[in-house]
Amino acid sequence: MPDAEAAKTATVLSDLWGQLGRHGFTRTDAIVAVGGGTVTDLGGFLAASWLRGVPVVQVPTTLLAMVDAAVGGKTGINTLEGKNLVGAFHEPTAVIVDLDLLASLPQVDFVAGLAEVIKAGFIVDTRILDLVESDPEGATRRDGPHTEELIERAITVKAEVVAADLKESFLREILNYGHTFGHAIEQVEHYRRRHGEAVAIGMVYAAELARCAGHLSEDAVSRHRTVLASVGLPTAYESAGEGSWEALLTAMRRDKKSRGAQLRFVVLADIARPVRLEGPSEDCLRAAFAAIQS
Repeated sequence: MPDAEAAKTATVLSDLWGQLGRHGFTRTDAIVAVGGGTVTDLGGFLAASWLRGVPVVQVPTTLLAMVDAAVGGKTGINTLEGKNLVGAFHEPTAVIVDLDLLASLPQVDFVAGLAEVIKAGFIVDTRILDLVESDPEGATRRDGPHTEELIERAITVKAEVVAADLKESFLREILNYGHTFGHAIEQVEHYRRRHGEAVAIGMVYAAELARCAGHLSEDAVSRHRTVLASVGLPTAYESAGEGSWEALLTAMRRDKKSRGAQLRFVVLADIARPVRLEGPSEDCLRAAFAAIQS
């Protein structure tokens, strides 16, 4: 399959459907998706769509997939109009997390995966933030003193939120913290940036937006930048020039949380207190963008 997000297309999915048909794949068989987040997303949607649902076993091989993509049953592919716009909820039969698989993961991808770990700390489990702040260098190592606990805690946050709200009525939306702006970055940049890096910037944008809307303190916004930067994640966005903001805004309007022309964001009222922000003002949207310019 193509690398990264290039695999999550209708063309690749159609080819896989053809292979399942030629091999006589039935409901007594199971799809095993071994790989990073794009593979688990694609494999999950393949399982959801074939014969109206067949079993899937997820074997994530990246940190990002272990703590996020492989857990929770959200599957999907991208279109030219946006990321994960076509998909289904399809719970895996099992998720097998083997930390030894991280041994071959490039360091830059491991660090990118930490964005989803840190996100879990901001929205639910502050112990994650405490562990990262106590030893940021250790958090970037596979053999770090708290690495296993960080991964376990992030997975627990995802699993417990999903168990309480499988179909994303609201509670599950908190898992999208940082993703509205993050997905817009990915789309505008044609998926050249790692997902975790985009989400890191997206969390800072959401924090600045919450501050402008009167929800979040300056100290909490600063903590976003400090924690993310301490492990080497980006906290600022370099604009591509004139028209960049308009392109990002258009992409955000396609976000699945939007209702009509109204943008909706997951923001924080405080650390570990996520809330929904509906219809933020144009002034705040632009002010938050200005605040994250590098």
